Amino acid sequence: MKGLWSNIMQALGQKNARPKAPIHNEEERAGLRRASRFNAQLMDFLRPQVKAGITTLELDRIAYEYTIDHGHTPACLGYKGYPNTICTSVNEVVCHGIPNKTPLREGDIVNLDLTTIVDGWHGDSSETFLIEPVAEDARKLVQVAFDCLYAGIDAIHPYGKLTEIGRAIERHARVRGYSVVQEYQGHGLGREFHQEPGVPHFVPKLNPSTVVIEPGMCFTVEPMINTGTWRTMLDKYDKWTVRTMDLSLSAQFEHTILVTESGPEILTMTEHGPKQGHQF
Repeated sequence: MKGLWSNIMQALGQKNARPKAPIHNEEERAGLRRASRFNAQLMDFLRPQVKAGITTLELDRIAYEYTIDHGHTPACLGYKGYPNTICTSVNEVVCHGIPNKTPLREGDIVNLDLTTIVDGWHGDSSETFLIEPVAEDARKLVQVAFDCLYAGIDAIHPYGKLTEIGRAIERHARVRGYSVVQEYQGHGLGREFHQEPGVPHFVPKLNPSTVVIEPGMCFTVEPMINTGTWRTMLDKYDKWTVRTMDLSLSAQFEHTILVTESGPEILTMTEHGPKQGHQF
């Protein structure tokens, strides 16, 4: 669901034509927290069920039923024609993988990307799961992707530059020999699924962001990290599934971040998932 960087730049035109990111007041922040708290709860509910033998379509059904049973709305279902509740991206799939009837197998890595709507507010997060036992190269990739997420979050400061997020992610990945997907990015989140600010996970050479991070902004940080090239390709049949151009492995983690006066607040922190410093 993350827009192509080049398309966004074309659509928005010059920097001074870019819409301003919403600044959320205390009441709105409470709505964002409620939505993100349920989103994290859904991730924890799915967590023990992500194992060899289950299909991603079954995980999708479970996510749908859990969301509806709690009176909330799956944000992805029907969004711009997307056919399912969650995105499930396995191995070389970077993002937007459509759930299917293929069982997960030992050695796979799979990203679950969940977006939910609670009382009109969005929560958005993703995790990459390892279907053990996995190869060492897959484990190292997942570790770097996870650490890149927190490198980006640690770079967020009130009145700092948005570009520092991408700079920190890119530096962490490249020094370890991994590439950062450039065509897809994080995004503002609120009553709309995608809004300003766009959050690149690298520093574009052309038109780097001049956005200043302000308290009250809410956005996702969701770096996609590859073992091979950063370039991707869109499935020509389903028009959603994005794969690495060279079919190398890709991993991703995502949190929704609210910028407060004292710094970044991770809204989608799960109770049972990995925390900063976790070793896979």
